[in-house]
This record gives sequence, structure tokens and C-alpha cells, in this order.
Amino acid sequence: MTATSGPGDAAAPGALTVALMWEARAAAGRGAELLEWARARPTDGEPLRRETFRAGEDRVLVITWWHAPALDAALPELPDPAPGLTTRPVHRWRFESVG
Repeated sequence: MTATSGPGDAAAPGALTVALMWEARAAAGRGAELLEWARARPTDGEPLRRETFRAGEDRVLVITWWHAPALDAALPELPDPAPGLTTRPVHRWRFESVG
């Protein structure tokens, strides 16, 4: 990894693959709007992979994968949507790939 590489670039020796999960539940009748918002929202940097999912109750899940030196490394996260678009605060999790 060069000095100018970002978190999604090729792994440096000892780097982890970290999955960031972002999940939100849309306010009543706003599921399509939340999905559109999440799909259009860029990350600061290019992840190794990004997938967007939807589920019942107008929930949206975005998972991004990154190379990082540690599970708690600073990585680009999706922001919170505008007030009123969701029914509750966004849930966020980090996972380390173990193969």
C-alpha cells in the first residue's frame, strides 16, 4: 500500500478486511425514498465492495467492505439521513472477515 492509498485499496501486510453495516428503518410510506437516498449516497473513498439491501418494514441495509489496519480504524461511513426520513436512529456495526 502506498502512502496515498485509501482504505479500499490493496491490503497491506497485516491488514484486516472490515465490513461496515449501516441499517435504517424508513418513516411510514418513505421506504422507496430511503432506499433511493442510500443508493445515491457516495462514500468518501472506494470500498472493496458495496451492497445495498431492503427488507420488510421499509428497512434498508448497506454493507461496505474495506482493508484496514484494525477493526476500529477510521473508515468512511454513510451519514444519517435527514430528520423525518427514518423512524429511529441508524444502526451501525463493524465486522472483521475471518475467512
